[in-house]
Amino acid sequence: MTDTFGFTPGRSPEWDIDRFMRGDEVDTAVITLERNRRTFAWKCADVGAEAMRLRLGTSAVTLGGLLKHLAWVEELYFQTRLADREPMAPFAHRDPEDDWDDWAWSTAADDGPEELRALWGSTVHRSREALAAALSRGGLEQTTPSGMSLRRLLADMIEEYARHTGHADLLREQVDGATGEGPPPEFPVP
Repeated sequence: MTDTFGFTPGRSPEWDIDRFMRGDEVDTAVITLERNRRTFAWKCADVGAEAMRLRLGTSAVTLGGLLKHLAWVEELYFQTRLADREPMAPFAHRDPEDDWDDWAWSTAADDGPEELRALWGSTVHRSREALAAALSRGGLEQTTPSGMSLRRLLADMIEEYARHTGHADLLREQVDGATGEGPPPEFPVP
């Protein structure tokens, strides 16, 4: 995304508080998604390989798996469904029907923490570009090539991040006791 929404990769958001509190539907959706992305990134920051593989109980969910899963979700929603483009590697040959339930969770353990964070970050940047292009053509009522409204797509992404940031919160607390609802102001935008 660009300065239009107050987000510049690598810098803290510079939100106009009035726009944040009383913005239109596009402002509200984009700012909410970006806030969720930034909080998720904060939960996954500064942890090593062992922490990326930590599980709670019998769950397959790990911080590394969450990074890989959400990277795939970003590609699926913003590249495949919105922009009608092929997803980037390693998602190009993944089949959501066959691979969705276990691929990201089982393969993330083989990837290093920086690799996982970089993969997720690159998909987020591609998603922002695809969203900016779509919004330059119209509002949230437009229909994507896959037949979904842009409004529905953004609502699904916000839901996906809200659910998985909750998982990341529990995992991160188990790793080092870190808790909190949102990142500190100095935490960079992914």
